[in-house]
Amino acid sequence: MRTSKKTSSSESHRRSAPGQASAVTLMELSGGGGCCYDDASPQHSPPCPTETKTNLGLRMPVHTRKDPMDIPEPSDHYMCEEDDDSFLVDPELLRDRLPQPFRMIDKVLDRLLDMAWDTILKRETARMAEETKKKPPVVELSAATQLPKSTNCLACSEDGRYISMGHSQGLSVSCASSFICVATWLEDRLEITSIQMSSVGGNAYLLGTVDDMGVARVFAYHAENIHLLRVINDTEDISQRSICMTFELSKGGDYGAASISCGGALWLEVYRFPLEAWLKDLELAASHKQAENPPGVSDVKWSSVALLMKIKPPKIPAGTTLKSPFEVLQKTGCGRVFGSGRNHMISSHQWEEQDAVFRSMYRKYLSTDTDKTKEMRHCTKHFLLPCGLFPGHSEGKSQPVGLPVAFCVWWSGSHNLLQYLLCRTPKDKPDVEPDMLWPNAHEILCSAVSVCTRYISLGLDAALVTVWDRLLGLPLSVVVLSAADSVFTQILFVDHRPVSAEESLLPQAVASAKVYLLVVCKSGATHVVTTGRGIESSTMQITERPKDCGGVPSVISSVPFLQGLSLVVQKDGKMLLQDVINKATVCCLIPPTSHLLAAPWDPVYVLSTKRQTLFIRGDQNLSHGDSSTGDCLSQLLICHFGESAIIEPYITTSPDSSKQQTGISYVALEEACNLYLQQRVLTANERNGATTQTWKQLQEHVVAVQQRQQRLRGAAAVSE
Repeated sequence: MRTSKKTSSSESHRRSAPGQASAVTLMELSGGGGCCYDDASPQHSPPCPTETKTNLGLRMPVHTRKDPMDIPEPSDHYMCEEDDDSFLVDPELLRDRLPQPFRMIDKVLDRLLDMAWDTILKRETARMAEETKKKPPVVELSAATQLPKSTNCLACSEDGRYISMGHSQGLSVSCASSFICVATWLEDRLEITSIQMSSVGGNAYLLGTVDDMGVARVFAYHAENIHLLRVINDTEDISQRSICMTFELSKGGDYGAASISCGGALWLEVYRFPLEAWLKDLELAASHKQAENPPGVSDVKWSSVALLMKIKPPKIPAGTTLKSPFEVLQKTGCGRVFGSGRNHMISSHQWEEQDAVFRSMYRKYLSTDTDKTKEMRHCTKHFLLPCGLFPGHSEGKSQPVGLPVAFCVWWSGSHNLLQYLLCRTPKDKPDVEPDMLWPNAHEILCSAVSVCTRYISLGLDAALVTVWDRLLGLPLSVVVLSAADSVFTQILFVDHRPVSAEESLLPQAVASAKVYLLVVCKSGATHVVTTGRGIESSTMQITERPKDCGGVPSVISSVPFLQGLSLVVQKDGKMLLQDVINKATVCCLIPPTSHLLAAPWDPVYVLSTKRQTLFIRGDQNLSHGDSSTGDCLSQLLICHFGESAIIEPYITTSPDSSKQQTGISYVALEEACNLYLQQRVLTANERNGATTQTWKQLQEHVVAVQQRQQRLRGAAAVSE
């Protein structure tokens, strides 16, 4: 029978070696269904697991895996990190790596934060997509009058009565209300590329122009006539001809500054204009015209212009033979200006060693720039009104309202902002030294001056924005923009006045007033910087980097009569008004369908503060309507902001800068000192808070250093 055969086979197995039975039992218990090879069997073949259990007479449980065995995923850390010694990875670390289960908790929290951040990004993307679908309102410009051929520049008088235009045949002056041309000055083969207009009397206006050949001229408009008063850089010798790079008139026309280039050299010339003598000459010329004298008989010899100063770019510091601080102080002179780097104790040998070390360290970076041409230096200048403590204004003499008393200038590649006083006599030497120096940590890239000229803002190389307060002679704030594309190209003040003009002149309002700055990067991204004395500085990105080059702004200008708004013109021809404070687009400005914006990469426009109007040049759209005339006609497009219901809530009456500066400038030194002491009292809490915060940070740093030293000592003791 089948049962007897199984019994006999089991008995034969019992009589075999005891080690074999134990091996089978262990294999069954550990393998769960595997086969055991029996070397004692005569066939030397592994018996079936079922037969083995039957021969032993034991019904051992067989545990077999129903599913295939999975390979576990590798953990984030090695098994050796579970040891206690693995946590002392680096004795320099302030905090050791967390042990389990805290690492798991940390990992879960990180995952929750990542999920939350992904949700935030999705919602933000959806919100931005929804905003793009909502098109801002549109304000259409109207065509006013036809412009002369090739109009390159526009300027508007401060009283809003006249508009001057520079074109390929000279310049013209038109009435700003009727747009009727009242006077012209024409000359063949002369194209005006830059123009400025300033009121110098009741019916007289000063015009400053630069043509395409780099010649600067000063004109006067009076009694419906344009008179050429002076050619700034006129030379008879063509080999010594100089080129005027920029020419700027001060407000009121008392001074003019021209940057001149000749033979690779560059310098700045500052002139004082004899306005009273010119007004008499203009009256004399008008009387000669009324007498109907023949041309040439009534010619008037205009009064000459006085050259106040000639400023050259600062030289690179060279070696000196001075060996003691006493000699350096003797060379300094009056000791009023420090930081220019001209008087020092560094020898030529030290300069050579420093240059050699620099070139050896950055050889691979310097070799790439050997083929590049050296960029010509340029200067940027600003005229300054009386404000606060500054030298040369304590003689007790009353200055006319709105008359600048100084100007500041900085040169490309320089770290210093230089200030020069205008209260000089023409008898002095033209080559002068700066009266004040505003030092900065990095190279200056762009600058701006507020309307009252109290604040000077500088955009520096290392993504820094510095605001100087001329009233106190101290820096207002230094802000860092943490952006990857933070190479600044433009910086400007945003006019934002939530308080009345009378309240803004009070010492409390002056101390706590907010200052808004609009910073434009090279990539097209824009940022707003909010700062002030006693106010924590903050930054906010208004627009990101455009996806295409057409969205890059070519012009960003602050609108003085619109609170917190800026005019933006993009290279693709789009114009819009942007609310800088609230980060919103107010409206889009579009030309009429018959015209297009002329040269959107360099638009020809001007803003009239008195009329609250935008004047901009528009060319005829040849693809629309009939173009029977072969010439492309240009029109003067206008936009009256006060007539638009969308823009009307933003219109504000901007106080005159001369009225602002009368409230914060003092003739007597005692009054200026009293104002300074009032500012110190108002900012006492701010300074005390800053001191407390500094001491708190120092204490925390000391505790951290002590803990690190204790860990280092413990690690050294364990290693020993």
